[in-house]
Amino acid sequence: MGKLAFAAKIAHVPTMYLSEQEGPFKGCRQQACDGHRAISQRMRDLGVDTVIVLDSHWLINNAYHINGNSHFKGVFTSNEFPHLLSNMAYEYQGNPEVADLIAKIATEEKGVTVRSHHVDSLKLEYGTLVPMWLMNGDQAFKIVSVACLCTVHDHQESARVGEAIREAIERSEGTFAILASGSLSHAIHPNTTLKTMEHFFTISNEFYKQVDLRVVDLWKEGRFAEFTRMLPLYAKTCHGEGLMHDTAMLLGALGGENYAEKVEIVTDYFEAAGTGQVNAVFPIAA
Repeated sequence: MGKLAFAAKIAHVPTMYLSEQEGPFKGCRQQACDGHRAISQRMRDLGVDTVIVLDSHWLINNAYHINGNSHFKGVFTSNEFPHLLSNMAYEYQGNPEVADLIAKIATEEKGVTVRSHHVDSLKLEYGTLVPMWLMNGDQAFKIVSVACLCTVHDHQESARVGEAIREAIERSEGTFAILASGSLSHAIHPNTTLKTMEHFFTISNEFYKQVDLRVVDLWKEGRFAEFTRMLPLYAKTCHGEGLMHDTAMLLGALGGENYAEKVEIVTDYFEAAGTGQVNAVFPIAA
């Protein structure tokens, strides 16, 4: 019987990659990168062998999709930010059996169409690649990437996908982690304001920041009954990345509005190119 041992909501901003390179951005995201390394160590200490990444940078317009390949290898350049994230080499092992089982449970038992794909030309997005670059450079973990930039989907559907992920874990063998990879608010600065490097380190509107900080407080207090009720409007009003379907899936896997654990903030809230970011560990309920 498989075990869910670890869960977190994490950032994947491109400046985390640049922070590790020589140049003007070096060290600019040290705390966020250190947070990813701390999360990696915790997963290793818990014996995690497979990481399921809920990738809010993988856009989908129909059904839900999982990259269920057994092996991932390539060199990634972002078509969104080629000047920030380019020529990132990667190689990881996958867990196709678990990917297929998630899709089967979601489709047949939860009533949500989920498709698991084994297509070599289906590449990973940087919502998966940036965290894995920092956490999994030695290929310690197998990975499964789930699309979460959902354009025509409902948060309740996504929560059921999260339930399917948890049930697939428990019907499998091994020790698992779930990482919801995406921001809180995600209103990127207008192009007309991008005059200096300062925009990489500020939020686009104080309103978004204040709502984000309130959300972080709710998480720290374990008040997920309230958070799940506010999630749809919050995600829409504050332009949550992928409308925060990664977070809906994560909570679906953890118990939904009945989840009441107090979240631990590993990397304090930070502003990035207009958005609000955090690295936060969601304890697994006993």
